[in-house]
Parts: sequence; C-alpha cells; structure tokens
Amino acid sequence: GHAPTVAQLRALAEIDADLAQPRQMTRLLQGDVGAGKTLVALMAMLGAVEAGHQAALMAPTEILARQHLATFTRLSPVPVAFLSGSVKGKARREALARIADGTARLVIGTHALFQDSVVFADLALAVIDEQHRIGVEQRAMLGEKGPQTDVLVMTATPIPRSLLLTQWGDMMVSRLDVKPAGRKPVRTSLHTLSAMGDLLVGMERAMARGARIFWVCPLVSESETSDIAAAEARHAALAAHFGADKVGLAHGQQDITVREQAIADFAAGRTRILVATTVIEVGVDIPDATVMIIEHAERFGLAQLHQLRGRVGRGHAESYCLLLHDNALGQTARRRLALLRETDDGFLIADEDFRLRGGGDLTGRRQSGLPDLRLASPLHVDMLLRLAAQDARRLVDTPPDRAPPAMRARMPAVSLLLDLFSRGQAVRAIRAG
Repeated sequence: GHAPTVAQLRALAEIDADLAQPRQMTRLLQGDVGAGKTLVALMAMLGAVEAGHQAALMAPTEILARQHLATFTRLSPVPVAFLSGSVKGKARREALARIADGTARLVIGTHALFQDSVVFADLALAVIDEQHRIGVEQRAMLGEKGPQTDVLVMTATPIPRSLLLTQWGDMMVSRLDVKPAGRKPVRTSLHTLSAMGDLLVGMERAMARGARIFWVCPLVSESETSDIAAAEARHAALAAHFGADKVGLAHGQQDITVREQAIADFAAGRTRILVATTVIEVGVDIPDATVMIIEHAERFGLAQLHQLRGRVGRGHAESYCLLLHDNALGQTARRRLALLRETDDGFLIADEDFRLRGGGDLTGRRQSGLPDLRLASPLHVDMLLRLAAQDARRLVDTPPDRAPPAMRARMPAVSLLLDLFSRGQAVRAIRAG
C-alpha cells in the first residue's frame, strides 16, 4: 500500500467536515482512474462505522463490486457483507438479516442494495461508485435507505448532469488531483480503420515484446445483440490471425463465470489479446496490460473513452491507447478524439463532454442534453447562480421561528414557486447526486 496522497487527505478532511454537519451531505469525489478513490471511500465509511452507524457502497457491475469486496476485506478492520444478484438462497437470507439487524457495519453490493427487500438498521453513509453508470432514480433510492443518509458519489469523469449540479451549488466537489507515484501517462494516438494491416503488424511486434492487448469493440447501435455480434466477429478475425489460444472474448451476454474466466485468463497471461465490449470499462485491474485498442472510437462518449483508456497504464511499463475511427470523420468528432490525445485530466474531458452534450435535466432524470431554460442567457445564469445558492442556503439553514420577518414572508412564496413549476420532486432528484 502507498501512504495517502496529499489530495486523499484533503478529500477525507472535506468529507469528515460534511459528515459532522447536521445537514445531509451530497458530495462528488472526482479523481482520475487510479487516483485512489476507493481508499478515501473506505476511510469515510470506517468513520461512519466508528460513530456507530452503517455504511454501504454500491457499484454498477458485479465485477467491480467483487473487486471492492476484495480490497475492503483486505484493508478493513470490520467484517464486510456482500449483496448482488448472484448471491442467492441461504447466503442471501443471511446477508439481508445481518444488514437489517446492524451486525453488518460495512455493506458492498450492486443494484441489489436498493431493492425493497433490503432494510438497513442504520445507514448513515451511502457511497456510489462510477456514478455515471447508475441512474438518478436508483441513486435516490439508495440514499433513502436511512433517515438522514449522507451521499458520496465517485467518478473519474463526472456525468454532465453532475457538473450542472456542482455549478448550481447543490453538490460539493472533492478532487483527487494527485496520482499515486509511478503512474505514467498513456500515450494516445488516432488511426483510421483502413490502416488495419499496419495495426496487425504493430500488434505482432508488441506481442513479441510480451505486450498484452485489450481490443474494445464499438457500440454498433442501441441494441446489445449487435454490439456482441461485432465483438464475436472481431474475436474470430483476430483468432484466425494470431491463433485461437491467444485471443479471449468478454461481453455482457456471457454467463458471468465464462466472462470472469476470460478476464482471468487474460490477467494471468494465458491469452494475450482480450476482445471485449464496454463490460471492461470499469473495475478491471490488470497491471500487465499495456495496449488498449478502441474500434470506432467516435461512437463512444468522451468519458467512456477516458475510462477505457484507464484500463492500461496501471503498471510501470509504457502504455498505449489507439483510437481507431472511420475514414470520413466529421469536424466535431475529430475534435473530440483529439482532446483525448492532448489530455488525461478527467475533469477537463468531462467539461468538454458537458459543452458538447449539455448537462441534462437538473431536477429530473436526463443525465445529459441541453438544459430547458427558456429565457435566461447562460451568462446571466452564471452571474445569478452564486447569489441564488447563498440565498437558498440561508433559507434552508434558518429555523422559521428565528427568521427575520422579511425572510419569513418569503418562505411560503418559495414553496408556492416549487409547486407551480411542479418541482416538488426536484429535491429528491438533486439529493441523488
């Protein structure tokens, strides 16, 4: 283990200060891939446990949840309960009982955590990992599992909606802007798909030097079946070229044991190329993998490309990310991909994504898209936001009986406004982070 970085200690201090407040916390922990978000989450969760409460961590995939379980089991002084769709029968009943009676102080799981059957004795802190992969509604449901649950969401690349929330002052941000020692930047380059022949020759050279290569297949359309067809076709082509024993395949429709086996074979070096869909976007930690090839990179979101690139460069060897794109690439698409070549700062990348895609709906469920302001110009909104945030904070923090007359007179007006714009549910959406 490394000693905590300055940034980790600062983030922890900010989270601890929030947890000590009577107000509920909604905080975003932004740190690039490998900046050590998990350690900060564990320390914050242990803080809640020390105060006599429960803390839970929700991850979007079984792979990632189990990886957190392994890390926590290794580092945590208190036992950890685990809950996911694959935990069934007696094991599930036992986990639910331990969560309900409070013997499980730390709980890790997938979406299974916010189902109705899960009752917490005293959930004080909910941590949501890779928050861009989990819907607003689902985040809200986990936060409502306790009477006053504090919410910490973690991501390397904030979804545009969260950038919008931070801009409106509804979500505080802690940034881990220091990478742990020994991380080298990943060298990123752009290539046209027509240069496939040269690419295969380059792969042969790299493999002769012992390289292990991820090959991520594109999002063909909204349907997952065609994504898988693309992955299977690419797997067959590479297996024919390099030999079937050298190439593995991982996608979302496989049985989880088959997929885990494919990832394990690649991690152990039994296969040298792993063809995959975006199931490997988060939580796959294979330090020996040094090359990431992304086919049809223009079809992915910037945040997703940044996450995928973060699967390499985790060891000490020089790592490479090759973005393959259509020969006829539009101006905007080229600019997006070029940005990845120029920076590995997740916040900058998310910011550009925000500008290109818009921030979605602040008080609703859309996580990206242009906001629905009818009259206000962005410039005026920016100027007025800070004042509005201060004003709202004062309204919220002042008990009605101690409010000066002018403020007391405005309180019913504020409630009426929320109702008029049918924003009664807005608070719940904002609390979800």
